[in-house]
Amino acid sequence: MAGMEESGEKWAEIERAASEKRRELVLQGPNIDKKIQTGGLNPSIYSLTLLNYLEISQCPSLLEIHEEIQNLTHLQSLILCRNKISTIPKAVGSLKSLKVLDVSVNELKALPDELSQLSELNTLNVSCNKITGLPNGLSKCAKLSSINISKNEISRLPEDLYSAELELLSTIIASENAIEELSGDISNLPALKNLDLSNNKLSDIPFDLADCSKLKEINFKGNKLKDKRLEKMVNGCQTKSILDYLRAGGRGKGKGKQPNGSEKEDGGKEKDKKKRTDRRQKNKKDEDEVEEVNRMVVKVLHVSDNPTAFTVKVAPQLKDVRPYIVCCIVKGMNLKPGNALKRFLAAQIKLHDEICGKRTTATIATHDFELLHWPLLYDARPPKTLKIVPLGRKEMNAVDLMRQLQLEAEEQRKQKKRQNVSGLHKYLQLLDGKENYPCVVDAQDHVISFPPITNSEKTKMRKSTSTLFVEVTSSTSLQICKDVMDSLIVKMAELNKFTFDHKEESVSDGESDLAGNDKATEPAANEMTSSELLVQQVRIVDTDGNLKVVYPSKTDLASEVPNLTVVR
Repeated sequence: MAGMEESGEKWAEIERAASEKRRELVLQGPNIDKKIQTGGLNPSIYSLTLLNYLEISQCPSLLEIHEEIQNLTHLQSLILCRNKISTIPKAVGSLKSLKVLDVSVNELKALPDELSQLSELNTLNVSCNKITGLPNGLSKCAKLSSINISKNEISRLPEDLYSAELELLSTIIASENAIEELSGDISNLPALKNLDLSNNKLSDIPFDLADCSKLKEINFKGNKLKDKRLEKMVNGCQTKSILDYLRAGGRGKGKGKQPNGSEKEDGGKEKDKKKRTDRRQKNKKDEDEVEEVNRMVVKVLHVSDNPTAFTVKVAPQLKDVRPYIVCCIVKGMNLKPGNALKRFLAAQIKLHDEICGKRTTATIATHDFELLHWPLLYDARPPKTLKIVPLGRKEMNAVDLMRQLQLEAEEQRKQKKRQNVSGLHKYLQLLDGKENYPCVVDAQDHVISFPPITNSEKTKMRKSTSTLFVEVTSSTSLQICKDVMDSLIVKMAELNKFTFDHKEESVSDGESDLAGNDKATEPAANEMTSSELLVQQVRIVDTDGNLKVVYPSKTDLASEVPNLTVVR
């Protein structure tokens, strides 16, 4: 029980932070959870008044945070994700310097109104809880720039979330709730760039949304809209087209004048009826055309009967390190045109930040398939013997790499005046206390991946890459690996469709296209006859060859994206 009782056992982590007058403290994982389970969260943590960054995460035994949190008046970032916290104390409102509050993946049902007192708050993440409504007065958080309330039970957005006082609010992520209406007052938000209301209960999208001049990315997938043509466009992720459509007032709006009823004759009524019929037929045709244009196809190629083909063996030592992995091979990805490769890498980073929980839940690694030597081994090795050529670096063992990354992370923290622990630093924490490190090794004993830290330069993707080997690893669960892989494949299909539709010119990356480079500036349209992706199954087996998992199986890629067709 995570109570406030005095624990006789001192925590070395807290003692060290106090003696070194640290500005940051990160407590996470099984070892910390065991301490909390035994004696509760050590109350001396609330005496670390110099802290400006505090993270307590991945501790299922942490059920509450106490009022004494108000003692930490210098806190700028409070990260309490992936625990079992059921309430946030009102005292959080006393943290006047707080800029980042992350209480995602807990058991919260409500948030205190005192959050409105956080005048410096710029990032609020309460995703993956059981919250039914947001607190009053959020408009007082005038510096709020990003709010993530996805995967809750919220049925409506509060009126003051649409307030013009939130002039810096650029991102609203509210997917997977039960929101029934989006107010036209959304146009009051001058800085709004990213709006995600996918998988809610919306029936309409207000025309006023088109007045958000900075809006770059919207997502309304999974809502049953009354306007079926708009619904098709929404499911095709065509932000510009959707905004143009709304700006024009929707289907049939503002076109022509309504005739005076007194002048209508019977013949006129028949003409009107015929026009309505013709319009319905045209709209149906338009909807079918939109659906066909937006159609994305992913074909699944089943694993060969040859048990050694496309197989990854899993070493038993991984059980206590990072036991879960799924893999697949993706063919048909066109990364040559324009910024196609940059878009893909940006999408991967976004998935890492969101569904992968900044790599704490899962990690994605992508490789040029042609540079691999099969079969592969997912292994666990001592840090001194694990050697890799990290992206953009020379070959070194894991001990030297981790030491180098740690120094770089410390330098980043100093440059940022200790406001935040960098993402890089967080990844390093995930391997604390591990005797062995996870790695994916090819048939020539080259380490191609060191999750969750880096990939190998030897198998790095380039613009010439058309066949990818993709792996997702996790220390949490196999299902998370599958969910992340599903999301990645869907995103790849969307990006490939975008590249196919926009006909950018192909550009050489100057590295891997040295042979046959004369064709590097030909239009992408000549190279790409279809946006269809082929996903080849990969078998994950134990050291005896017994099947552990194959991806994608019949139950994988069961996407709710209406314009995605999976051919099995």
